[in-house]
Amino acid sequence: MPPGPHRADSGARVGGATVTWSQGEGGLSENMRSQPFHAEAEPRARLRGLFGSGNVPRERARAPRAIPSRVRALAAMLLLLVLPQCRKPAEASSSSASTFPRNETLFVAGRQWGEPSSFNPLLPSPDWPAKDGVKLVYETLLFYNMLTGKLEPLLAESYTVREDAIEIVLHANARWSDGQPLTGYDVKYTYDLGRKYKSIPLAPVWTYLEDVRLPEVDEGTVPPGGHPRKVLFVLNKQQRNPLVVLDGFEEYRIVPRHVIEPMLQRVNGDMNELLKVKFQKPEEAIGSGPYKIHSFSSEKIAVVRNEDYWGNEALYGGKKPAPKYIVHPIYKSNDHFSVALQQGRLDASSTFIPRIWLKKRKGVGTWYSEEPFYLSSAIPMLFLNVKHKPLDDVKMRRAMAFAINYKDIRELAVSGYSDPLRPGLILPFGLEAKYFSEEDAKKYGTWYDPERAKATLREAGYQPVWGDKGELVETRDRTGKRVPTIHIKSPTGWTDWESIVRIAVRSMRAVGIDAREDFVDASLFWQALYVGDFDAIMWTPHSQPTPSKPWSRFDFVLTSADMAPEGQKMFKNFGRFNDPKSPAYVPRIDELLNLIPTLTDEAELVAAYRELNRLFMELQPTLPLVYRADQFYEFSTRVWENFPTAENPYAPPQVPGDRMGTKLLWHIRPARTELAGN
Repeated sequence: MPPGPHRADSGARVGGATVTWSQGEGGLSENMRSQPFHAEAEPRARLRGLFGSGNVPRERARAPRAIPSRVRALAAMLLLLVLPQCRKPAEASSSSASTFPRNETLFVAGRQWGEPSSFNPLLPSPDWPAKDGVKLVYETLLFYNMLTGKLEPLLAESYTVREDAIEIVLHANARWSDGQPLTGYDVKYTYDLGRKYKSIPLAPVWTYLEDVRLPEVDEGTVPPGGHPRKVLFVLNKQQRNPLVVLDGFEEYRIVPRHVIEPMLQRVNGDMNELLKVKFQKPEEAIGSGPYKIHSFSSEKIAVVRNEDYWGNEALYGGKKPAPKYIVHPIYKSNDHFSVALQQGRLDASSTFIPRIWLKKRKGVGTWYSEEPFYLSSAIPMLFLNVKHKPLDDVKMRRAMAFAINYKDIRELAVSGYSDPLRPGLILPFGLEAKYFSEEDAKKYGTWYDPERAKATLREAGYQPVWGDKGELVETRDRTGKRVPTIHIKSPTGWTDWESIVRIAVRSMRAVGIDAREDFVDASLFWQALYVGDFDAIMWTPHSQPTPSKPWSRFDFVLTSADMAPEGQKMFKNFGRFNDPKSPAYVPRIDELLNLIPTLTDEAELVAAYRELNRLFMELQPTLPLVYRADQFYEFSTRVWENFPTAENPYAPPQVPGDRMGTKLLWHIRPARTELAGN
């Protein structure tokens, strides 16, 4: 199979049988995705399904009874349809099966949920492996280590933060997969695209940048025959925010100028036209990463090791990644991920699997060996639309916060995959713990206290009306007028979120708050989220670990920048809290959001975060519900071993190929006891 991206029938050795992926309609059946089967028995099993539970028809010694001609004709038609499919899977795709030898192939999942359509690295959300955070084909300037809070070398070997700029120095031997050098010209070109075209992911960083320069070119110090390696990111003096720029070093994919520039010229500089290019041809999908796109279909995407990857020498001491191939199967539900992990058909995943501890006897591992099993870095919460009554009332918001049974959410909705929730927007553990104040949490925060919730409602003049059977009929305000029902919106089928919302609604109604679930199709959810078409809505703000935490979480929830009325899109602060045009506007919140990124003194940072968190707790614009991992990092040790864990923390708990989880590829090794064929 040629090395470039193409569509093809492919196969892999799984559990002693050959599973073939086909682009034909339907692909693998649900049963074949989730259950082991024997390659020899499979064709006969199919025929048994057609002819009943007895043996497959065969030639007999004595003549059979006469069969009506119509029945014979129907049987003949069925055999014509079935027999071509009754070849052993190994016979049907012997060449494709050898393409992915199981002991050379790593199967990962959780980043691709539908048939791939585009690997264009300039899209906001292309398909795996061009997707944001995945560093297999396209790379970023730096890694972010969520365990240490430090940025580590990738394309750049170093960076220096100054008062007015940040300078990075590229690795001297960084190369594109076509052998061309990766230089400062590529970095500047990538960022300049975001400056010119507002429809690509890089565009927002220009709020905080004044210019991107190549000092060696400006000063004439590029060595003869060499290339510029230094890139200077000049900060915007009016909106100085080095945190966002540093986030970009870990987030933004660098693209090859020598590939993108001619393509853009061919469409007369029309970025909308360039974004339609799918980057499915070998000459288009040129990256700098350790893998190249190999093949793809509706069932899976595969990448193959770039044997000439520049980083093997520069970053890993001359060692190559252990897997020759990485395959991302495309499953339809979390159940398929769970079964595949337990059967050793999947090596690593980032999906929510309930009761993960029950899977450990099948060789499934997690970061921690006991609760909470995963390393939390995010806070799912309810965004409250403060433009809607009664959510414009801070006492109603705080009553809601006191009403929710957070222990039930932690234990029942997310299988215990969370530390106990503490008030505020700062994680009380890990790298953020130094900014968390237990004193403030007790004085200003909210927690599960139904009696306190009822008292807060009474203080604000709210009166629940109960039915004869003790059920809540409605809630009235101090004038006796019925308060509008609070509908909590969440996508249908997101089972953990559905469970969270049900517990929250039950808790609120128990104290006299008229709340109801509002589960909607995902397409309607996305439409409602950005335009404010909700009372309350589930969301996890800025979930990925970045250098800017916890500032970026506060900014996402509280910023009044780009405030828009309901009906117009906002991509942060979905509840329209702290509108500068509102009488309730608190300017100190924006002042602190602007101040924190400029601070370098640790004591000043602690004081500023403490004040900002106190304001959040007092005003309660959202309802934090639980802690969760950015990724539900799970792995199987049946085929590969030496995945990082809390006991072996050589890398963060991120799926291989995803962010700094890419480093796993040089550390994992074939399992000493091969169980995949059992």
